[in-house]
Amino acid sequence: MNAVLTLWRTVGIGLVLSVASVSTSLAQKPATVRLITLDPGHFHASLVQKSMYEGIEPLVYVYAPAGSDFAEHLKRIDAFNSRAAQPTHWREQVYTGPDYLERLLAEKPGNVVVISGNNVRKADYVRRCVEAGLNVLADKPMVISAADFDTLKASFAAAASKRVLLYDIMTERYEINSALQRELSQRPALFGELVQGSPAQPAITMASVHYFSKTVAGMPLQRPQWFFDVRQQGEAIVDVATHLVDLVQWLAFPDQVLRPEDATVLEARRGSTPITREQFGKVTGAQQFPDFLAGDVRDGALQVFANGEFTYRLRGVHAKVSATWDFAAPPGSGDTHFAMMRGTKASLVIRQGKAQQYQPTLYIERAGDANPPPGEAAVNAAIASLQGKYPGVGARREGDAWVVTVPKSYDTGHEAHFAQVTENFLRYLQAGEMPAWEVPGMLTKYSTVMQAYRLSRPR
Repeated sequence: MNAVLTLWRTVGIGLVLSVASVSTSLAQKPATVRLITLDPGHFHASLVQKSMYEGIEPLVYVYAPAGSDFAEHLKRIDAFNSRAAQPTHWREQVYTGPDYLERLLAEKPGNVVVISGNNVRKADYVRRCVEAGLNVLADKPMVISAADFDTLKASFAAAASKRVLLYDIMTERYEINSALQRELSQRPALFGELVQGSPAQPAITMASVHYFSKTVAGMPLQRPQWFFDVRQQGEAIVDVATHLVDLVQWLAFPDQVLRPEDATVLEARRGSTPITREQFGKVTGAQQFPDFLAGDVRDGALQVFANGEFTYRLRGVHAKVSATWDFAAPPGSGDTHFAMMRGTKASLVIRQGKAQQYQPTLYIERAGDANPPPGEAAVNAAIASLQGKYPGVGARREGDAWVVTVPKSYDTGHEAHFAQVTENFLRYLQAGEMPAWEVPGMLTKYSTVMQAYRLSRPR
């Protein structure tokens, strides 16, 4: 078929001649959800479909430009369908014409658009879809520039007008240790109150380490070449840091409405990770750096500004977040997360290093050297109060600290968190609304990272 012609095909069941046009709004509270996947350039798009869901039809409509990103997405879906344990049964109806976005907006065969790909196009994709009356579930980050943030504000206004939902995929809220950290911080007898801290000693510290070379769904991940271009993917401060800022808001001010003016960034910096041509080829399959990255090559290595950190103040509470990328993890490990909350009576700390066998582990520790260790009675009472929601969670003493013990059934892994986010989004769809704090929180989060991005830039 000539490349300029358009094609609808359904993976696994042949050619489809036509597609009905369907639209929805919050007023309809759809009983059945039909997914549309738009330009799936990032593997997170496929992880939304690693599980099946009650209420989501198995036929998914994919609109994308032809190319390797699109082909890799279909390979991942096919792998989910053909795996031995709990195979999925998705069917992908694909359109790859050059007018893929216009065709999607004209046909609207579903009512929820999943967007996870090249971030330079994401803000416009989001805006166009919500203006067309479609619900959107978008991967982070939804913005990587100041212009994108203006577009995002317009998109939320359009979503409210069209009575549809716009939501980003914040998987870290569903990690069990993060959830327990939040719960225990709301037990005053154990934690006390969150301190305000200072720039030098923040009340909350978040640090995330990621790797370019990794395994996803049991297979080595092939990344697109554009992923290494921060002008397309975004720097760490506007990418991974969105997760960390989201956690700070979620932990420090649970279920509270925050506004962009509540956050003031105090200091920010950025740094690069050198990637050799051999390393680049290992994860992309390319033999050379592409021309669009030529200006980022120094001394034979690609300099990827994938590292960043900043300190900020949120309603008087000081927080510090940092995101770091390296090429490959040490043997037996993977992406790691560190999170500390400092209370007046105890500190709650998540560590994921060699001592924890690279598994996230929550500790209850003394609130500074001058304070006594957490008392057994307070720890036992707090753990007992969790049993209704998290049965089986316990605690064991380790020196002056306590380790929160978690049954293996709660350790579902990062990839499973995409299903949990999606299920939560489905509940919002059926309710016809999101909690009052969600949209202001998203705007505050992206406003904060954009403040940090501007402050980190060379002057």
